[in-house]
Amino acid sequence: MSLSAAAAVVHGAGKPFTIEEISLDEPAGHEVVVRMVAAGMCHTDLTVQAGFIPFPLPGVLGHEGAGVVERTGAGVTSVAPGDHVLLSFTSCGVCGACQGGQPSLCDTWLPRNLLDGARADGSAPLAGRDGSALHGHFFGQSSFAERALVDERSVVKVDPDTPMEVLAPLGCGVITGVGTVFNVLKPVPGATLVILGAGSVGLSAVMGAALSPAGRIVVVDRVRSRLDLARELGATDVIDTTEADLTEALAAITGGRGADRIMDATGVASVITAGMGSLAPGGVFALVGAPPFGTTVPVDVNAMLPGRSVVGVTIGAAQQQSLIPALVTLHRQGRLPVEKIVTGYDFAQIQDAADDIHSGRTVKPVLRFGATAS
Repeated sequence: MSLSAAAAVVHGAGKPFTIEEISLDEPAGHEVVVRMVAAGMCHTDLTVQAGFIPFPLPGVLGHEGAGVVERTGAGVTSVAPGDHVLLSFTSCGVCGACQGGQPSLCDTWLPRNLLDGARADGSAPLAGRDGSALHGHFFGQSSFAERALVDERSVVKVDPDTPMEVLAPLGCGVITGVGTVFNVLKPVPGATLVILGAGSVGLSAVMGAALSPAGRIVVVDRVRSRLDLARELGATDVIDTTEADLTEALAAITGGRGADRIMDATGVASVITAGMGSLAPGGVFALVGAPPFGTTVPVDVNAMLPGRSVVGVTIGAAQQQSLIPALVTLHRQGRLPVEKIVTGYDFAQIQDAADDIHSGRTVKPVLRFGATAS
């Protein structure tokens, strides 16, 4: 027997989100059906919608879900019906990285989360109103729907009083920004940390940096309101690239030495190039923003020899089962003010939310689901 739900379907590259009735399979052994309460919208969703990431369409996106478990497969042991959960990425659980506590480096991360649009066995978990197969399983969840069929490894149990309409973005945007600071950049006392891009990932990184011993937190963007918000969240310096040259501004702030730690959350090749050229000896540059596949940047090899390094980071190098509950606690303590970057939208307004991200009016939309699933 299949389950039904209203879902936001993208029928092809460049097509809008349209709300349609779909059907979901009953949960297999290690799958969970989650009634969605909220779902964050991420630039990765929009990059797929635009056709810049080769996720097969038509399909259902969404990868920052939050909801309540309705059903579980026979092999599920970590959650039960009625549990409140936040959703994140999936992984195989058996490769060396997964066994070593690094699921973001899973050998099968790309196909399982981003490229296949199906279960690991190739089967389609969703179907359209006409019975045709729909691509789903996006980040193991496809949470732009009233119900989501989710991998158990994507599910993180949280307390029932967790404010899901605020904390849904923890599953990707927030753990990517905070996790990159905590797990990869690890600024030492007094370090200068530069964050390129003040979207949801960049501003989450600001929150993480404000909890670190970094001496200066520099945020770079083109939108003045986002730079003002970055200051509110803990930035000590901001650079508006509509008014200043990035390389010159970073040289002035660092006295010509360069920055100790830099995170790129833009995915813009020219910004990455300027940032890499502004790295101090011994500095670390973290690539987080996801540009279209095939994007390259030049590297001056000799400039890298004095201990400079560049590292790619997926989902903040996070172990979501430990980091997400820790971030929930930080929010409860008032130390991670995620609510300052969130704007709520009814699920039916999903295309409006996407448009508002593109225009810069909204940093992090969170879609709210009514109690309509049956």
